Amino acid sequence: MTGNVGMFSDVQAVLFDLDGTLIDSAPDLGAAADKMRVDRGLPSLPLAHYRPMAGAGARGMIGVAFGLTPEHADFAALREEFFMNYEQCMTQSTYAFAGVDDLIARLVALDLPWGVVTNKSARFTDPLTRSMPLFSSARAVVSGDTTPHAKPHPAPLLEAASRLGIAPARCLYVGDDERDIVAGLAAGMGTVAATYGYLGQKADPAQWGAQAIINSPGALLQLFAKALK
Repeated sequence: MTGNVGMFSDVQAVLFDLDGTLIDSAPDLGAAADKMRVDRGLPSLPLAHYRPMAGAGARGMIGVAFGLTPEHADFAALREEFFMNYEQCMTQSTYAFAGVDDLIARLVALDLPWGVVTNKSARFTDPLTRSMPLFSSARAVVSGDTTPHAKPHPAPLLEAASRLGIAPARCLYVGDDERDIVAGLAAGMGTVAATYGYLGQKADPAQWGAQAIINSPGALLQLFAKALK
């Protein structure tokens, strides 16, 4: 854990990325993509192949399953097939990372509003968050299609701050991808990089420019505890 402890004493709200930061959805994302392989007579791939790219959503899963990029002529059709598969299984094996429940409970006890800003479409975000008791205390849930722009654009984060009624400069954004930190900085928020989620290949969080880096959800609590002493 590294970071500027002093900045946390001014935080009035905490926003989080979803996949790879609060929840481990890699098993269901991987299953949705792997079904596509099996349906085509291809051998199944282990979850370990999919996990590192889970934070990249459909792009990452299709890339692992078929080695295709969004520029490929078949990508759009494969993406929609992936989405349909994912809708059928997205709550089967997804769970909160260890320590996240305690983290959220502590934020609630501190009377710090919290919310979610994800690039996941509302088509998936809404039923997923409704299915998990963890999110019952979230005061804002902003999806990738809530505003005209997705991260790394700051618009979704600014929308969440507006919904909370908290100035962006008093918000902290926690995410496990470089685009999360880019968006948070552009929104004028404090930023924390989470390294326990899905760090894609060649990722180097130390180069993202976040004010702090944590290797577990509990480490965020430690930063708050030190700042509030």
